[in-house]
Amino acid sequence: MSLKVQDQVGLLQDILVNHLEDCCGSVSECEQLGRLVKSLLASNSISSDMQPLLEEIYTYCQSGKNSSDLESHINAHQEELSQWVGQINSYS
Repeated sequence: MSLKVQDQVGLLQDILVNHLEDCCGSVSECEQLGRLVKSLLASNSISSDMQPLLEEIYTYCQSGKNSSDLESHINAHQEELSQWVGQINSYS
């Protein structure tokens, strides 16, 4: 069973909030973010205004996945994480 777009956006937001609040995460979370973003970008159900945001999140998760220090990567992106969570709230 696949997730609906609204569920995918909710899961995306949950992971980003965890990174923002906990200042840590895992490679598997970064991989999950990447899969969610790719799925949302392939969907015809998202606003074209949301595409740049999703592309930024994709870059973040790919860099994080390949980072030798994921915690530092997450800490370095706290401001962006906060902005992304706010933007996702405005699309919901």
